[in-house]
Amino acid sequence: MEFEFEIRKPGPPLEPFTESIWFARGRITYARERIAPTGSTVAVLVLGPAILQVPRNGAGVPFLAERGWLAGPHVGPVINAPTAETLAVGIVSSAVGCRALFGVEPAPLRGRVVDLIENWAAAEPLRAALLGESDPFACLDMTEETLVLGLGPAENGWQRCAAAVAALEENPLRRISELAYELGVTHAHLDREFVRTVGLTPRALSRILRLRRLLESVDIHAELNWADLATAWGWFDQSHFIRDFKRHTGVTPSGYVAAQRAVFAQHEPGFVPEM
Repeated sequence: MEFEFEIRKPGPPLEPFTESIWFARGRITYARERIAPTGSTVAVLVLGPAILQVPRNGAGVPFLAERGWLAGPHVGPVINAPTAETLAVGIVSSAVGCRALFGVEPAPLRGRVVDLIENWAAAEPLRAALLGESDPFACLDMTEETLVLGLGPAENGWQRCAAAVAALEENPLRRISELAYELGVTHAHLDREFVRTVGLTPRALSRILRLRRLLESVDIHAELNWADLATAWGWFDQSHFIRDFKRHTGVTPSGYVAAQRAVFAQHEPGFVPEM
């Protein structure tokens, strides 16, 4: 069965808080996958067979999601293992969107996967409505409408954190102390505000974004010079680069390329399929 995937980037008023909403239906051609972090909080409503989630590269507490899950921000990969065909709708927050979208603080969710129904009040009625709908675009419409109606207040200081996130997305190699100075606060103040709003420190997010930018720049079907790529993105020690790469993806650079080439015709940055 062909895998169907539809994705949407919502506009205002959700735009500052939502990276995307998506609909997925079909069966993956491999057993499971490791998904590298992005700095977001992710909510998934399971509309078909249960899906197993294991955070922290398999070292965290496994969660068999029969109705849905909420995955907090993390620095290592989450293992995604469908038990059968996937049928689900997902919501990916922006780095600053967890509290506004789901009414929960991101920091206690760091590195964890929890039951969505128990942690987001709107999840159960939304899931009930989605179970009666087969059209992916109607599912996205219902999900977006639910998010708009339930949009709550963001964390105090979220705009400063959003500005910091934008700056780090533009250049993940920026010094955090310089960024804090430009935003009119101390490094320590920005760290505290960032952890409350994003669930990670600015340094942790910058490391995630640096590796994401590197992955987005590569062609996995071409010959790759990892040493040159690492240097271009600020790693001047190869052992340090490989350690960071494995921390975020769960595999070495060569293992990442081998896994992608075995399954994907085109590069899917941050996904490590396992047969």
